[in-house]
Amino acid sequence: MPLRLLLLNFFSSIWCCVLLAMRIHLAGNTYYSFMVWNLFLAGIPLVLSLALPKIRRLLFAVPLLTTWLLFFPNAPYVLTDLMHLSERAGNVPKWLDLLMLLSFGLVSLGFGFQSLQIVQNWFAQRISRITGWCVALGTLALSGFGIYLGRFLRWNSWDILHRPHTLLSDIAARFADPLDHTRTWGCTLGFGTLLIFTYLFWISSATTVHGSRKLD
Repeated sequence: MPLRLLLLNFFSSIWCCVLLAMRIHLAGNTYYSFMVWNLFLAGIPLVLSLALPKIRRLLFAVPLLTTWLLFFPNAPYVLTDLMHLSERAGNVPKWLDLLMLLSFGLVSLGFGFQSLQIVQNWFAQRISRITGWCVALGTLALSGFGIYLGRFLRWNSWDILHRPHTLLSDIAARFADPLDHTRTWGCTLGFGTLLIFTYLFWISSATTVHGSRKLD
């Protein structure tokens, strides 16, 4: 990872923690302290993806990619913490809560997109660009489902090891009778589509800047 990007990730995380500290001081409680844990979970996919370029063969990369995919939805998930806005506000201005939650959400999403771009580039270099895009867009679509599992059913990434049978039966029930779980698929489609558009903006912006530098 380039030093400037490493520093950006570090200082943006510090920014989030500073806002949280201000909020705790004004509110007199630590209600939003769980945001630090959510930020940490959002950073795990990025850390995992940094090891991927060192692996040359897909077979050896499968365990790492599987773990990465399980943790990836934690990054965009933090955006849904906006649902906590104004909970236990006390003496805290609403704009500060909004700023804090947006900061955590967008920084976490940035972690996720950085890791996704690394994974996409790895597949593009090892197999093809089309494969890279299929992996990226498929991951974002699956993340919509992951967000639903985490936000509304309260499942965690490690539950696949801790309570696999219960988790898998919960998932299977929604595939077996999709019409009886409209909220599941509405949330999955909605958040998946939003993430795809946001990532396309992310990639397009980076490509445009890179192209402008070449022209200069």
